[in-house]
Amino acid sequence: MIQVEHVHKNYGNTPIIKDLSLTIEKGKLTALIGPNGAGKTTFLNMIGRLTPVDGGKILIDGKDLSHWNRNDLAKRLAILKQKNTMTAQITVRELLAFGRFPHMKGKIGPKCKQLIKHSLKYLGMEEYEYTYLNDLSGGQLQRDFIGMVLCQDTDYILLDEPLNNLDMKYGVQIMNILRDLVDEMGRTVIIVLHDINFAAAYADRIVGFKDGEKFIDDVSTQVIQKPVIDELFDMDVEIIKHNQQNYCLYYQDRKQFFNHKVHELNEVKKAVNQ
Repeated sequence: MIQVEHVHKNYGNTPIIKDLSLTIEKGKLTALIGPNGAGKTTFLNMIGRLTPVDGGKILIDGKDLSHWNRNDLAKRLAILKQKNTMTAQITVRELLAFGRFPHMKGKIGPKCKQLIKHSLKYLGMEEYEYTYLNDLSGGQLQRDFIGMVLCQDTDYILLDEPLNNLDMKYGVQIMNILRDLVDEMGRTVIIVLHDINFAAAYADRIVGFKDGEKFIDDVSTQVIQKPVIDELFDMDVEIIKHNQQNYCLYYQDRKQFFNHKVHELNEVKKAVNQ
């Protein structure tokens, strides 16, 4: 379990996270959603100890995050940032092997080989096993970084927009893999998603962030409601139901949008002329 107690974070004089408290259940997939700049990535980075906490505390399995030994934490928690770069001339297989470093310190044993092989197959990257990273497409490289996290074989997996650069097929594949890790292996996954419908379809719980605060924290069916999503994203959305699950249509009819803007402009003119 991850417990967040009255955490806050500032960048200069700008508050990014404001007195945030929540509990992330073990063995669940929790999705973080919200508009850009809402604090989702900062929150994830604080849990992963990539960004220091300015106040409050974070507990991992009852132990204050600041008290964890770095290597012990790396065996318990893996994090994949939104933007990942690798300048070394290494292969897909070698990048996956980096995920085993906290456990084996560079010595590749039978379990490491098994995890690497399993991850390559899971991600559809077997044919690229010995391909250099700079010869991969953006989507292939993203899958390889996800594979590195899977090879780290931790209880907690933190992912910041891992579906970037992935087409629909591989986006669904990655979400199915994460769902399997939760359901079959008891892993805890915390994932930042921009696609609300992926959150609706796969998450046990959704946390909505807005202006550095927790806007909502509930099960999917309670979060994917028109009043909630409208206010969270400052949009006028439509909610549809499929197989007892709510999904969000967030496109806008161009004619309806144009008429709305014309109405707003007329109201402004009317107010100026009064």
